[in-house]
Amino acid sequence: MSRIKIFADSTSDLPKAWAQQHEVGIVPLYAVFGDESLKDGVDISPEELYARVGREGRLPKTAAPSPADFMASFGPYIDQGYSILYISLSSELSSTYQNALLASGEYPEGSVTVFDSLNLSSGIGVLVMQAVRAAEQGKSVSEIVDLLTGMRPKVDTEFVIDTLDYLYMGGRCSGMQNLIGSLLKIRPVIKVINGKMTPAYKVRGKREKAIDQMLTNALSKADEMDNDTIIVVHSMCEEDALMLQKTLKEQTKAKHVELSTAGCVISSHCGPKTIGLIYVKA
Repeated sequence: MSRIKIFADSTSDLPKAWAQQHEVGIVPLYAVFGDESLKDGVDISPEELYARVGREGRLPKTAAPSPADFMASFGPYIDQGYSILYISLSSELSSTYQNALLASGEYPEGSVTVFDSLNLSSGIGVLVMQAVRAAEQGKSVSEIVDLLTGMRPKVDTEFVIDTLDYLYMGGRCSGMQNLIGSLLKIRPVIKVINGKMTPAYKVRGKREKAIDQMLTNALSKADEMDNDTIIVVHSMCEEDALMLQKTLKEQTKAKHVELSTAGCVISSHCGPKTIGLIYVKA
């Protein structure tokens, strides 16, 4: 039986302790400031990214790993006889998936399997952890892919964006929308549907109101959760994340309610104080 090495990319926002404990390989995406390409989580942290955006008044562009980047990560394990399973950022959001497929074609057939998460952030993370557990139980790559394929449409990813400024600077909303949204204090709530970031609804008023609404939505579906893991992911708002974690532990039957922090790529698109909830439907 071949050994299996699970890979994800930096947009999975997998806590470092999890990645280290389960030996998950992480392929970083890039934050690009002008001619400077910085590896997400390696060359730059979210705190450093926000500080730089504040100084320069511009967002970085984000870039997928190249096929060569994937080969540099996969190659040493292929040489050791591992089979690779890479769980990617949604193909609807990035060329990361396609570049990984190109890299996989450079190895013998079956050596590298690329699975499209159709998700982002900890929506990828829950799939990665399912894959890790299955691999540790001795399941084959094809068995794990079947498991993930069944689980993928059940992943519920929802998050509140605190400010429209980053969406505006990134070209994802107009200047007028940004102005009106700021004046009215509109907090957009985003869901991931069919691999795409989709506006679910807007909450007008204080940020706490939007977070409470997201929490209420999740708790209203507590009976539909698989009761294994809920992940609270955040960008620079740990206090809010801890509050959500405490409430979810008290009011759901989930075995694990974990915290994760958003990396540079997710943060550059959504901005500081973004917070999200991810769980899997039964």
